[in-house]
Amino acid sequence: MKRIRWLQHAEESLSDREIKREEVEIALRSPDLVEQSWGNRSILMRKYYDSILQQAMLLRVVVEESIEELVVVTVYKTSQINRYTRRS
Repeated sequence: MKRIRWLQHAEESLSDREIKREEVEIALRSPDLVEQSWGNRSILMRKYYDSILQQAMLLRVVVEESIEELVVVTVYKTSQINRYTRRS
């Protein structure tokens, strides 16, 4: 796996949005779904059980990939799992 670099915004998002870093690292290693975004950005998604909210959530990790590294741009979670995972 490529080296991972976290932008400050992504680091702040962890605490602001009450997301465990370990959950993001799991999503980076083995996402359930990957969606291409603009440029060289991708959104890695992984469904997990949020112990704080006591419900299933979808973790979305926006990354920018280069030859040398994977840059974590931002992370957020949503309860609208079907909205982001249904296929047209």
